[in-house]
Amino acid sequence: MEEKKMMKIVAEDGSTEDVEVVFAFEFKDNKKEYVIYTKNERDDDNNITIYVSHVDRSNGSARLLGVDSEEEWNRIKDVLRELAKGE
Repeated sequence: MEEKKMMKIVAEDGSTEDVEVVFAFEFKDNKKEYVIYTKNERDDDNNITIYVSHVDRSNGSARLLGVDSEEEWNRIKDVLRELAKGE
């Protein structure tokens, strides 16, 4: 059985939460790094909710930022589709 990779996230209000890393990747052309993670919450259809964040390491520590462009989202959705095929 594969060991779960966990990370701690800190919200803007200073609260912390442990989440499970599903997958991390980088687009080579623009060097943007992303992480897909879950809090193991389930939606009304019993699917596990996942979150995607851009990882910003510009200030020496990793900060999770939202994805703000449609182009980025489309590329990330392609990665998610590929991951889903592999399951």
